[in-house]
Amino acid sequence: MKPIIAPSILSADLANLERDVRLCEEAGADVIHVDVMDGSFVPNLTFGPGVVAACRRVTTLPIDVHLMMVNPEKHLEAFAKAGADVLTVHYETCPHIHRVLQTICELGVKPGITFNPGTPITPLKYLAGVFDQVLIMSVNPGFGGQKFIEACEQKLRDTAALLDEIGSEAIIQVDGGVDADNIARVASRTLAREFHASAKVQHTSAMRAPSSALPGLSTSWSETDPARVRALRDALDALGAA
Repeated sequence: MKPIIAPSILSADLANLERDVRLCEEAGADVIHVDVMDGSFVPNLTFGPGVVAACRRVTTLPIDVHLMMVNPEKHLEAFAKAGADVLTVHYETCPHIHRVLQTICELGVKPGITFNPGTPITPLKYLAGVFDQVLIMSVNPGFGGQKFIEACEQKLRDTAALLDEIGSEAIIQVDGGVDADNIARVASRTLAREFHASAKVQHTSAMRAPSSALPGLSTSWSETDPARVRALRDALDALGAA
């Protein structure tokens, strides 16, 4: 399984968004991740469909949009039309989650479901067949730079086991506090399923590539220095082939 690099644009230089997206793409990114925050469900306010459309104009890579917002069903069509390939919504903001995921499917976009650190994953049992990926928040959403919540390691293991139980081949994602020091350990909790860890596009990032190999790992990475992204691409290719 080829590892996936999916950098988030959350900390990108918006005055040079095209440059940052293209540098990530040229260096080996597979997906562009867009964190949408509404200032209500989470404290910060970030991007709307216009930024997704701007990314769509400058890349052919899939665009994964993480909707950290209340009433996401009101905005699904706008983000789909802007060019999103994946729309991930929070279980906590969707009282009619099955309907929302079905709507995403009807828009021709892959649906994802997100759970905050303290939210149980048991609803997945009743949603089989209507989601393509599960995002486990390993920090409380709304801010970058937080420390990984250790209890989420067991939650990742539980998620993998539950997906196996219901016969789902969904991707497991984890967002928050994942770095070079813990990525192999965190990924191992997914029981070698496809794995995606969210990171941010930053000019100052200096994380090193993971040092230990783990089969079935896909991860996201950010770096506007092409040499460093390319080094991680090589490292993750070797990781996936191990």
